[in-house]
Amino acid sequence: MADALEPEQLRAYFALMESVSLLQHAVEQQLRADGGISYVQFQLLARLAQTKQLTMTELADGVVYSRSGLTHQAKLLERAGLITRTGCPDDQRATVAAITDTGLALIRRLMPGHIEVTRSLLFDSLSNEDLHALTEIMTRARDHMRAQPPRSATSRRRPTTD
Repeated sequence: MADALEPEQLRAYFALMESVSLLQHAVEQQLRADGGISYVQFQLLARLAQTKQLTMTELADGVVYSRSGLTHQAKLLERAGLITRTGCPDDQRATVAAITDTGLALIRRLMPGHIEVTRSLLFDSLSNEDLHALTEIMTRARDHMRAQPPRSATSRRRPTTD
């Protein structure tokens, strides 16, 4: 039946969603306790730590977050001295976010606790074969989902009133 999930699909869906929620909650607690930042802010800083700078659109697509939500989070990070935002020299419509030395230091300080939470909650329960299978499955699922246009590329049409 096309309008319902099969029982095994439903079990897999709920197991995945619950696992992600439990892991994300634990990571969020660790990040707030150790660094005073949210999971989304950590994602932004971690991405910038890898590349040093990205446009706000690239950041929004990378962390799968709304443009307005990202702008709010970037303002908070900028006020805290963790990132800077400047106009893009190649595209006057774009804004570039860059991580500061303070932001890099925070990421470095948070990583050991982040790794411990992730390892203890997720990876300790998996064999090497499980890890390989999980990586293959989730990479395939992610790539399938990412084949759709990024959220930043979708139109922001306002509902029309007739």
